[in-house]
Amino acid sequence: ELFGYERGAFTGAVRQHQGYFERAAGGTLLLDEITEMPLDLQTKMLRVLETGRMVRVGGTEEIAVDVRIVTASNHPPEAILRDRRLREDLFYRLAVFVVRLPPLRRRGDDIDLLARAFLQRLNDEYGTHKRFDPGTLALARAHSWPGNVRELRNCVERSFVLCDEVVVLDLQP
Repeated sequence: ELFGYERGAFTGAVRQHQGYFERAAGGTLLLDEITEMPLDLQTKMLRVLETGRMVRVGGTEEIAVDVRIVTASNHPPEAILRDRRLREDLFYRLAVFVVRLPPLRRRGDDIDLLARAFLQRLNDEYGTHKRFDPGTLALARAHSWPGNVRELRNCVERSFVLCDEVVVLDLQP
């Protein structure tokens, strides 16, 4: 998916397919959970970052790629290197600008803002006017949110479905 493939590169490759690098041309490519990328793929990724060129699977032609790479991991950089989950040379190539974002449980005010934004988006989508129960956001701020923002979003969506006009967050998965 990153590099695309040529027609006939493997069984089922009935047409040429542009990978994410090509489709993101001139823009930004987000690679979430970069530490889960297999090491052999990390080698290929490093080559693309260093040369600005790639080859589709099954192809021979080098294709220039102009893309900004943003990566994310739920592991601190020190642990990533210590545990060898990411090639050190790739890590330093990607770590041009590192933003450390604390977990949601340590950003109390963000919980309120995000929960309200998720509820507003659902209200807009379904033409409703649901609102949070007055005490529910205080409960949300006290929750540990091990799944971070994704868990909060899913909790708001689940509670939106289960409640009528007043939304009480269902903190159980």
